[in-house]
Amino acid sequence: MHPSEAPAIREIPVADKDAGPYGIATGPDGALWLTFVHSGRVARLTLDGELDAHPLDSPACRPTVIAPGPDGALWFARSQDHRIGRVTTGGATESFPVPTPDSGPFGITAGPDGAMWFTEMNADRIGRITCDGEITEFALPRTGAFPSMITAGPDGALWFTLNQANAIGRITVHGDIVIHPLPAPGAAPVGITSDGTALWFVEIAAGQVGRISVDGAIKEFPLPDRTAKPHAIVASAAGECWFTEWGANRVGRITDSGEIAEYGLPSPSSEPHGITVGSDGALWVALETGAVARLEP
Repeated sequence: MHPSEAPAIREIPVADKDAGPYGIATGPDGALWLTFVHSGRVARLTLDGELDAHPLDSPACRPTVIAPGPDGALWFARSQDHRIGRVTTGGATESFPVPTPDSGPFGITAGPDGAMWFTEMNADRIGRITCDGEITEFALPRTGAFPSMITAGPDGALWFTLNQANAIGRITVHGDIVIHPLPAPGAAPVGITSDGTALWFVEIAAGQVGRISVDGAIKEFPLPDRTAKPHAIVASAAGECWFTEWGANRVGRITDSGEIAEYGLPSPSSEPHGITVGSDGALWVALETGAVARLEP
């Protein structure tokens, strides 16, 4: 799609305004999987709008980011009770406590080693959990770094944002860590994704999208509205990413040439957070006010 062609956007209500749809991922079953951060639930949404919600064992556990695992299940972080959750496509749930107390797990992704990798916001650690629940933790070389989201890179390592350290981190599957400081001061990166060649991330405080190559070279692209508060990002193709603008009620698109297009969401102040590419090729966005938006490519 050329940036000048506005996508067709429709919204699908999935919860009341207090439930808080937050994370969203495409499951191995072709459905969308959501976390309801304020009501302690995960939900399955089919492409034709059928919703099936699964309450977790703690309504206050605050499930955040969700991602498909190598075992055919979905895995998600529970930031309030400091556990990693798992849900099968049939709706069976379980969870595993993170060893470090009050760790605040947030971002999660499947690694190239057959395990899930996650961030610990409060503990300055990166965690690894096997499909049978065994957890290993790796301490970051900085304190107060606030590791946020994480993704598998094209180089066989895991890449993550350090929201308060103003940096992008890289960790190998063996636990070796390198930190890459960002050029923009106080950028506060959050979302990160791989397009198969490089890593792309969003800077919520600086109003920019960044690109970092696997050798650490960084380029930043200012948004037209620097107060848009970009939050999450997903690659739809090599050199093409889509991101949510939580503070501006929009979804944006950026190409590797730095060309940016932005599209307003139908409902005002809908608080777009997570974004994913669906099995239908469309972009799907979790709206914290209680809906999911679908952008037709």
